[in-house]
Amino acid sequence: MSHPLVGAYRLAAQVSHERGLWHQRLVNMPVGYRSAECCRAPLLPLLTREVGEFGLLCLHCNEPAIPLDQIPAEVLPRVRQWATDYGKFHEVAHWEDSRREKTDYEMQYEGAAENIERMLAEVADEIVPLLLEHFPALIWEDQDECLEVRPEDIPL
Repeated sequence: MSHPLVGAYRLAAQVSHERGLWHQRLVNMPVGYRSAECCRAPLLPLLTREVGEFGLLCLHCNEPAIPLDQIPAEVLPRVRQWATDYGKFHEVAHWEDSRREKTDYEMQYEGAAENIERMLAEVADEIVPLLLEHFPALIWEDQDECLEVRPEDIPL
């Protein structure tokens, strides 16, 4: 998601969505892409840490494009487990002050950030390829702003 071309596409997609470009059918749907039910744009799913709650989001309108129950069955258990584990580490960034004071928060925060780096690498290496067997393209979130994990922090 951090690639400059994806950023440019996302901006263009959001403007197109606001103008109703896909509803007007001013352009042809790319070959191999089906229409997203949420906004009728070409289906380009977005995999984020919220996948366990909402499924895969639509890059064009940010609505759920592939609800959790429609993710292919052979991938779903891995996606659910990844989202659950990710949520446990991500939660550290949102601890209340009372909980932060009871522990060495800086150490917990750094540990959570390191685990998130590992998990973002894992999703790119292991889960995205499985999803690409079912979709012609997929965008995944490669950063966590709450834990200050940037794309360049993720191990290759």
